[in-house]
Amino acid sequence: MASRRCVTTWNLSHSRSQCTRKVKIRLTPLTTESRKAIVSFRSSSLRGCIFPASFGVGLCLVCCATMADISPIEVVRYEDGRCLGERDDVLASEEPLEIRVEGHSIAIVMRTPGSDRELAAGFLLSEGIVKSAREIFDITTCVAPGDSGNAVDVGLANPRAFDPEKFTRHVFTSSSCGICGKTSIAAVLKRRRPLKNPLAVPAAVLFALPQRLLRAQSNFRRTGGLHACALFTSDGDMLSLCEDVGRHNALDKLIGREFLEKRTPLASRIVLLSGRSSFEMLQKAYTGGIAIIAAIGAPSSLAVEFARESGQTLVGFLRGKTMNVYTGAHRILAKQK
Repeated sequence: MASRRCVTTWNLSHSRSQCTRKVKIRLTPLTTESRKAIVSFRSSSLRGCIFPASFGVGLCLVCCATMADISPIEVVRYEDGRCLGERDDVLASEEPLEIRVEGHSIAIVMRTPGSDRELAAGFLLSEGIVKSAREIFDITTCVAPGDSGNAVDVGLANPRAFDPEKFTRHVFTSSSCGICGKTSIAAVLKRRRPLKNPLAVPAAVLFALPQRLLRAQSNFRRTGGLHACALFTSDGDMLSLCEDVGRHNALDKLIGREFLEKRTPLASRIVLLSGRSSFEMLQKAYTGGIAIIAAIGAPSSLAVEFARESGQTLVGFLRGKTMNVYTGAHRILAKQK
């Protein structure tokens, strides 16, 4: 029988002094009558509890838990044009969080795990679903065994005031505030056909890209407030540059320009990101057929996972004559140490 692991969060109908760790048993979804049946008691030690989903209708045991915000990984390190081999490193974790209100899915956000109740509450406030903390009855996260993501369910003090048709946006919201049409975690993480691109470039070509990008960023030099994405040939010649206050927008503009000119898929091109690389940025590059993605900043854990599954080469910390290659090192030509 399937079980469901649930994580306690705040019950905002009580005072803050009563919002310490608790274990609660409640019927979900809650009706006004069933809310009176909630059993609650304090607990400072229960973590990761399992409760059979078949125990009553939608009965759920909630308990305290923690989640890691960094992930260990091995990278291939390059310095001065030479491959130094594998090194241990860590990445910022990126995982999906589905936000539900009274059991209705309204969004999936990509985030660093932790403070999920605050994230859900802030999201509901900024979207106009609630206007005060008193409108939130509780916030509960339940994770079914085998799931790679999490789902936060927000119970409202007055559930009848919530109109699912009005507020369900059916969107996927990324950690960079971009939006694309995804309505489930399974859809966000589903496996894709790997790119079988034979493209290979010398490490020296990649080392030269950041300076070429910087010289072309006239608006960035004037404002200091723009992200950039640039498209290069395998020889390092810049073909196109797009800037935007949103890094996801800059990449959309870049790929959209090539798409409108009927030059996609971009199988023989390299894309350089002025900042970090997230899951969504890798996904966008994949849709454009780009096999080599280089970033001046760091990748997230989910970006690396996606690049590995999609057959992309992902480079991070491309600065001076050093870089980390997280996936697809076979596409980088360099002398061995």
